[in-house]
Formats: sequence, C-alpha cells, structure tokens
Amino acid sequence: MKILVLNCGSSSLKYQLINMETEEVLASGKYERIGEKEAFITHKACGKKIKIEHTALNHTEAIDFTLQQLTNPEYKVIDNLEEVTAIGHRLVHGGEKISESCIIDDQVIEVLKECTDLAPLHNPAGIMGIEACQKVMPGKPMVGVFDTAFHQTMPKEHYIYPIPYEFYKKYGIRKYGFHGTSHMYVSSRLAKIEGKDIKDLKIVTCHLGQGSSICAVDGGKSIDTSMGLTPLGGIPMVTRSGDLDPSVVTFLMKKENLSADEVENILNKKSGVQGISGLAPDFREIEAASYGQSERAEIAIKSFTYTIASYIAKYAVAMKGMDAIVFTGGVGENQINIRKMICEQLEFMGVYMDVEANHVRGEEKLVSRPDSKVRIYVIPTNEELMIAKETKKLVQ
Repeated sequence: MKILVLNCGSSSLKYQLINMETEEVLASGKYERIGEKEAFITHKACGKKIKIEHTALNHTEAIDFTLQQLTNPEYKVIDNLEEVTAIGHRLVHGGEKISESCIIDDQVIEVLKECTDLAPLHNPAGIMGIEACQKVMPGKPMVGVFDTAFHQTMPKEHYIYPIPYEFYKKYGIRKYGFHGTSHMYVSSRLAKIEGKDIKDLKIVTCHLGQGSSICAVDGGKSIDTSMGLTPLGGIPMVTRSGDLDPSVVTFLMKKENLSADEVENILNKKSGVQGISGLAPDFREIEAASYGQSERAEIAIKSFTYTIASYIAKYAVAMKGMDAIVFTGGVGENQINIRKMICEQLEFMGVYMDVEANHVRGEEKLVSRPDSKVRIYVIPTNEELMIAKETKKLVQ
C-alpha cells in the first residue's frame, strides 16, 4: 500500500509518498510560491534532489505537476497513479466536532469551513488541497488527520477559559491545542522504544520549533497542552508571543492606536524570542548571540527555557507524576544547549541530563543519567508517517 501525504499551506505544498509495507519514503518535496509565475518545486526521489521552476497558479495545478514527478521516467517511483491507494491530508482545526482522524467527505469539509475563523491561515489551505485532489484524482479515498484531534481528550476544566461561559457556547472559545500529530507520534514512539504499554506511561512531549507547544500525555491521551484557541498561546516562540497578560493587547491598542489585525500581526510575527532579542527570526542566530554577544538575546533564551521548564513541572502536577520528557521539532531535536538549560531547571524534581549523551542532533536517543527519576529522550518527529498510518488504518 502506498499513501500520499499532503500538507497544504496558503502558497505551498509539502508532500511524501510512503510505502506502508516498509514505511519507506519513496518521494518527497515541497512546492513553493503557488499562485505566482515564479513557483517552483523541490523534489527528492531515487537519491536525487531536483529543483524545477514551473508556474502553478493554484493548488490543483501544483498537485497535478507533483503527481507527474512521481511517474517521471528519469526518477519515477511508481508506474502509474493507480498505485497510490489513498491520500492523507494534514489538517489543522476541526473544532469540537472532529475528535479523531476521519475519511474526508462533504461533512468534514463543512466543519473545516466552520472553523476557518479559528485557523484563518491553515483551514482554507487545507480545503484547497482537498478540492484539488478531488479534481486531479477523483474517487481516490482521502483521510483528514487534524492537529486539534489528539487534544480532544482534555478534561473540560483544562480547556475552558475563565471568561463568560456564553462566549464558549456562542463562538467555541476554548483551548484546542495544536501539533497533535507530532505529540501523538513521539509519545507512541517512546512507548515502543521502551517496550511498554503507553497506557502505563506519563510523558511530557516538547515540540520545539518555529512554532512550539508542550503536551501532557497520560496513558496515551492528551490531558493538557500549551497552545490555546490558536497557535499563538503557550510558550514564547521564534516570532509568536505565547501567553501574555490580556491587558497587554488592549494597552497596546490604545497607546499605539492599533487595530485588532495590527496587534495580532505584532504578536504573531514580531514577538517571541525575536521580539525580545531584536535579531533575525532564526533561533540558531539568537541562541549563538546569547553567549556573551547580546544581553537581549540572553534574556530571550532564558525566558524561552524558563517557560518550557515551568510547563513541564506544571504537567507533572496535571498527571500526578512524570516518567519521561521527550524533545522533538527543529529546535528540540537539534539545539543541544537549549535542552540542557531546560533540564537544569528541573533538577530539583530529580531530572538529570547526561551532558555527554545530550551531544546529539536529529537522532533518537536516551539522554538522561541512570540516576534520573525521569527519563529524557530526543525523538525526531515524523508527522507524515503518523498521517500515513492513520490513513492506512481508516481506508482498510
């Protein structure tokens, strides 16, 4: 069985074709600048990496050209599109109506449209990807794997906000959480590594990247997570603020005469560790500058690691214990000193990192000391494989 996994952005398309018998990635790539004449695709297959400039004015044209690369005689991985059994879509927001992965039908598309206000950048792109596939591969089964679905197991007292209840009933204002597919993958992967039933484990998963979130996974279920109504909440990120005193928003609006859209843009694109440091939105650059070059960069990194450590401790309380911490995502998998700084702040809880073992990037590894009460892992995330597995399970 071969599954095509798609992750559609407003002007981009990431994809992988996975052979589910071996879980081998046969082809992968990214289409960028969709909607412009300068659109191009970077395609990897058969040990080759090819960049092709090809205008794609919409997602239908982009997906059509992408599929042509899978059967291109120079680097083909399948003989024809009939070999693709199904398509798995990474989708962001399913609100309260979708609590697990599902076969995509008209009802699912309607839910995506209903939740567009909650994910204005992501849901319309997801719909475009679905509709493009319907045109290019009519009748091919499609599965939606939602970022929010994994977190639908949170108890109500963990997701409800302390505002008038009528706004929850009227607009669905509550904590939803994101990166669910990543949190689900690394927690289940940890259980396999240790040869244990995930139902017996209490895990804090830290997905740290351009966007970052922490999740308490108790017995394989999300019971709390740091992101909220939108992916803006929680810990400070590269350009996103994370949690704030709500009055910061209204104070800025009044003092700077800002509209709601303008202040939202500041909090999403000009805040976080970049906002504090004043440097480019590159985590590696900001971290490097924090070692004696820039006081503001040092403050930004300390704020970032302190908030993460605080969330980990909070989630130990939520689960009444903690067996393991997992670091994943671009920053979590690769920034050695960031992991070290976070864990040093948790030593009072018996969390001890093996500094030598921690010298690892992008590899699956246990990095805690033998005497640590909590095991610490680095586990590269694989959301595409998780989506493919969910798709396989449903179409079978």
